[in-house]
Amino acid sequence: KMFISSNHTINKFVLLGLAESSDVQLLLFGVFLLIYVFTLLGNIGMMTLVRTDPHLHNTPMYFFLHHLSFTDACYSTVIMPNLLVSFISRNKDISFAGCVAQLYSFVFFGIVECYLLAIMAYDRYAAVCSPLQYVVMLPRTVCVWLVSTSYLLGFLYAAIYTGCTFGGPFCNSNIINHFFCDIGPLMKLSCSNRFLREKVIFAFVSLNGISTGGIILISYLYILSTVLRMRSVQSRSKAFNTCASHLMVTSLFYGTGFFMYLQPSTSHNGLDKLAAVFYTLVTPLLNPIVYSLRNREVKEAFMKHMK
Repeated sequence: KMFISSNHTINKFVLLGLAESSDVQLLLFGVFLLIYVFTLLGNIGMMTLVRTDPHLHNTPMYFFLHHLSFTDACYSTVIMPNLLVSFISRNKDISFAGCVAQLYSFVFFGIVECYLLAIMAYDRYAAVCSPLQYVVMLPRTVCVWLVSTSYLLGFLYAAIYTGCTFGGPFCNSNIINHFFCDIGPLMKLSCSNRFLREKVIFAFVSLNGISTGGIILISYLYILSTVLRMRSVQSRSKAFNTCASHLMVTSLFYGTGFFMYLQPSTSHNGLDKLAAVFYTLVTPLLNPIVYSLRNREVKEAFMKHMK
């Protein structure tokens, strides 16, 4: 299983995956295939609906939601097809170039998602706390600029994370104890001094997590304060339930992400794979449900198109 040449270069890696038993792998294949299909249906359906409905297309919230759905569909596709193939095939190899591309793409869409979630939290703050100034606070040009900046930051940070991860030789082993090429499991295989590279990754993860997470938290605290002052019990209950569902999914994404990336590579254990399943597979499935299918305007637009 060791593909290490005399000059200490590795041509490919071996992903151990989630299970060794063939029966368990077959069961996981069925479950994860359903998750992937529903993830694509939900996110591509949301993108199509926003594109074809003029009202949704011209509303900032749904403009952001369109890009979140695109990000989630791509984010899931970076990992799922390769994982599904590994369940029904004995070949668990991934080329060195394929591993680099998978890590870069995964980090890129993950970073973009963080910034889009922060933007959407600010959007909800503007809509709930300053409804009369909502259009002024988020004109189309500002919306485009915010989304473009998210993609640009994703491109830059993904380059930094990937460069740090593959910045040293892998001469210990080529076996990755994970189901995709992730930073921590790859760092464990590095035989050079990885202290500085881990510190750089830790610093940027902290910067991204604290900045975007802080915007989300502050926005929803202001929203909660406004909701509690509402006179109508029904309006208060509806707004509170919506905010609670948004925060639940966001907390799941950030909590499992922090667990993975704010610890040194030597501290990673068996819980890593479980945490990774939540932020790579479950969150992209839940986002279209929480952010769109519970929304009255989306339901009305869907029924109109169905008719």
